[in-house]
Amino acid sequence: MKKLFLMGRSEAGKTSLTQVLKGEELHYVKTQYTNSEEDVIDTPGEYAESKRFSVGLACFSFESDVVAIVQAADEPYNLFCPCLRSFILRPLIGIITKTDSPYANIPMVEQWMRDAGCLRIFHVSNVTGEGVRELMEYLEDDLPPLTMEQAMRRQNLGLNEWDEITAVE
Repeated sequence: MKKLFLMGRSEAGKTSLTQVLKGEELHYVKTQYTNSEEDVIDTPGEYAESKRFSVGLACFSFESDVVAIVQAADEPYNLFCPCLRSFILRPLIGIITKTDSPYANIPMVEQWMRDAGCLRIFHVSNVTGEGVRELMEYLEDDLPPLTMEQAMRRQNLGLNEWDEITAVE
């Protein structure tokens, strides 16, 4: 299973998503520090909300296999810059939580995630469980191992290890 790194603003649903992925009952817990569990790294929202603390996100992201931007469907604003993927050395996905909110604006949040460079976007409700299965299936698919020669070839082409090789020699 891929190790998932979650980042997003406070109250976006990162900790609740972690509880759902573990099969736990939902209960409110304020994340005070970065929790690095077996399969999920859960970060405090303040890390994404502050330039001073955001360096911590970069450091912890190196311990993961995939990085996820978590944004609620009723987000009032976007924290993440366009082309964010160019700064992250892991596959970047988007997870839209609170899809069952009456104030949800899913197309707007999807656009923010596409602008950031998310490879895939998942719609999840931590309360109803909608979309959790699809996310779990994605996380269960391990990245294929690369030989040193394959990794060096991708590096010479300027590709990340998970990018498809479309150029023909």
